[in-house]
Amino acid sequence: MKESKISEYHLHKDLPEKRQFEIFSLKEYLEKNTPDTIRPHIHSFYQVLWFYKGNGAHFVDFKKYEVHPGTLFFIGKNQVHYFDEYSGYEGVMIHFNERFLMQNENDVNFFLKYSLFNDPYQQPFCKISAHAEKDLKVLMSQINSELDKAGDFGQLELLRSYLNAFLIFAQREKGNININKENKLYAADEKHLQLLRFIDLVESNYQNGLTISAYAALLNISSKTLTDLTNKIIFKTPSMVIQERIMIEAQRLLAHSGLNVNQIGYKLGFEDPSYFVKYFKKHAKFSPGEFRKSIS
Repeated sequence: MKESKISEYHLHKDLPEKRQFEIFSLKEYLEKNTPDTIRPHIHSFYQVLWFYKGNGAHFVDFKKYEVHPGTLFFIGKNQVHYFDEYSGYEGVMIHFNERFLMQNENDVNFFLKYSLFNDPYQQPFCKISAHAEKDLKVLMSQINSELDKAGDFGQLELLRSYLNAFLIFAQREKGNININKENKLYAADEKHLQLLRFIDLVESNYQNGLTISAYAALLNISSKTLTDLTNKIIFKTPSMVIQERIMIEAQRLLAHSGLNVNQIGYKLGFEDPSYFVKYFKKHAKFSPGEFRKSIS
């Protein structure tokens, strides 16, 4: 059986000297790359989709979302997504690797505060206001102008600043979506930053079987502090956060890979495939095989 039937795309993966940031016309990109764009695929980079024109649907991790003019989608690394077959979209597509933005530890901390990509508990899109659209189009104009100045002094620094500004404006718009009225995941205080660090660690380690105490140690906090943190802000235990990440990956692999159930269990860090089947059934209420049949 084939390892995978889902395509993975990279941005200058083997060319670190190239600029890790690209802008495309959405219309031209779709015309050039269809039918690949209408098939489930993943990226190793971050993607922002800004739809200027067109009504349709976009699919992200087993969910269908409506597309309307003025919609921004934020696709994180390793998220399965694809376009519908509508051919009349116009807009902008932004691709970047995290190392383009992160030059030092402060940048890492700031990048984590973007719940555009790091928040598994909010929808992956937002509808922008007319005022925000005006601000974002000014920034896009500045970015496109600067892209024509290859070799000029400070070009990368300006592009980095413009992209940061774009994401900040987008975060402000999307930040209106709350987990609850008191607790916004994008908040900039230290507790929320610790939570985002934990979510980021889970993303890197969910296949490695780390204990809650191991995650807490990596964060330099106690297990109790970590549990209090997740319970207060997202009303979930740390174990639930890890379990949800394992389950979404299991569903992705069952839906979009050619791996059999045993292979998927091993890939997710289960030493005994039968335990993976029990684990999946416990949380999904049906077996991996039943899930695969339901979406085939």
